[in-house]
Amino acid sequence: MNRRIFLRGLGGACVAAPFLGSLADRTAKAEPAAPPRRLIVMYTHYGCITTRFFPQRSHGPLTAADLEPTTLKHLAPHVDKLLMPRGIRAMNEWTATLARGQGNDPRLQSSASYFTCHPVTPNTDDPFSFATETKFNAKPTGPSLDHVIARQLSPDGEPLVMCVGGFRQVGAAAISFSAPVTPYPGLTAPAQVLARLTGLFTDSPPSPDTYRAIRGKSIIDLVRDDLDTLARFDMSQADRHKLEAWKAMLHETVTAVASGQCTTSLAAALGATQENVDLASTLPSTDDVLTRRISGSMDGADLYSNLAVLAAACDATPVIVLKYPPNYLFRGLGLTQESASLARRLDSAGMQGTCLPGAVDMLLTIDDYHARKLAYLVEQLDSIDEGDGTLLDNCAAVWFQEASDGLAHNLNNLPIVQVGSAGGYFKTGWAVNVEDGSPELTAGNSEIVCVDGAPNEVDAISQATGTDPSLANAPINKYYCNLMNALGVKAGADGFPAPGGSAPVTHFGMYDRTEDFIGGGTNPPTLHDPGEFAALRATT
Repeated sequence: MNRRIFLRGLGGACVAAPFLGSLADRTAKAEPAAPPRRLIVMYTHYGCITTRFFPQRSHGPLTAADLEPTTLKHLAPHVDKLLMPRGIRAMNEWTATLARGQGNDPRLQSSASYFTCHPVTPNTDDPFSFATETKFNAKPTGPSLDHVIARQLSPDGEPLVMCVGGFRQVGAAAISFSAPVTPYPGLTAPAQVLARLTGLFTDSPPSPDTYRAIRGKSIIDLVRDDLDTLARFDMSQADRHKLEAWKAMLHETVTAVASGQCTTSLAAALGATQENVDLASTLPSTDDVLTRRISGSMDGADLYSNLAVLAAACDATPVIVLKYPPNYLFRGLGLTQESASLARRLDSAGMQGTCLPGAVDMLLTIDDYHARKLAYLVEQLDSIDEGDGTLLDNCAAVWFQEASDGLAHNLNNLPIVQVGSAGGYFKTGWAVNVEDGSPELTAGNSEIVCVDGAPNEVDAISQATGTDPSLANAPINKYYCNLMNALGVKAGADGFPAPGGSAPVTHFGMYDRTEDFIGGGTNPPTLHDPGEFAALRATT
């Protein structure tokens, strides 16, 4: 896109254009290639205070006013591009009575099964066992969604998994698995991510026109001055019509230079520079690396988000994961207790006891922080023009949470937020209750304890702060089918994703009912409700 080289070819054609009579009579119009579609996953642990998270409307169009009283208020400027799938359950829920899943560990089995929809092995039927292999080291029997997608669509067959803050995903915290019982470590250091992406850059240093191009300018914008000069020449009316026809053809056939040209200028504009990644690597491991400022208004977590945006613009891979750490102490938010204990409303990771004073308010502070991180990611994606819209429009940026309420650790009524339509595949500006279309789905019972006038005794075993298990149980497998089909993943004749397939994806995982996970794979593989959620589609 060097201007001099560009004009040497195109400029000469423009000069000749008024004398090429065929241009004025053209009938065929070339269609620009559609931008690629990407999935960007943001994953956080321990659920949230659901009573403050969900908008009151669980099915129907959403407005900024619907979000303002909630944790999601920071997304109000993007409400028209937001989709809230409601009524969804993740798989393999831990219960004290083995009513709905395996007995390994409330967090290990839910995270390991979250994106695999497979049970973990080795299995235990003792929910209170502390055996090392079953409580801390069990792993799923199938690969996770990110790898299933990447095997078909990524240039190197791998997703980009970033461990935000540099915390490796191990044990109960692992969510990405490249194969059965095979955790995928992902990248922990921003420098690793930047090094992977700089190999894709197309110019160094970029020309001024290239910088304009990556901001979404059309080719005709880059040579507008030259064309305007040509148009001022004295010429016949017929020649002037032909010149206008040439300019119109440029608009129609080239429209926009994709932002995904992946240049150093875009990296610099996002703050994804060597200087910033080096600065991030010097922060001590004991520091609050998520909230610590790196550059200007950008903190440690934002740097990972900006690298995710750069990876999406570079089309480095169709699936990008931002995994936030568990057991984290947010000193920068003024908190003095780490997140795992707070989720229990205690000063430890126990299951019963007396409420830690102010626990709910501290959890709301963490929820607000995560919502601001999603809003930041969305804002950056939406600032980059691509095709007829923005980079965000060609993405599905989805915030998944390990559980619904962090004390109950229930997996029904999941708080899922998607922003972006993945190239028009998804309906946006809506909350969609995929279970029954009810506009009044419960927000759960997160504030039944530990607030003014409420009981002070905490009991994680009873799951009272969660949602009634008879509600909001539509299987998350179906949403994964939506996401895969949106990106262009194909299935074999059996409906399962398969390289070389040609059919839409209708099946994913081993089970789609959490009760089938009891026993850890002793039940026959069964998907009771295959297919995707038609209600989430832009057109049904």
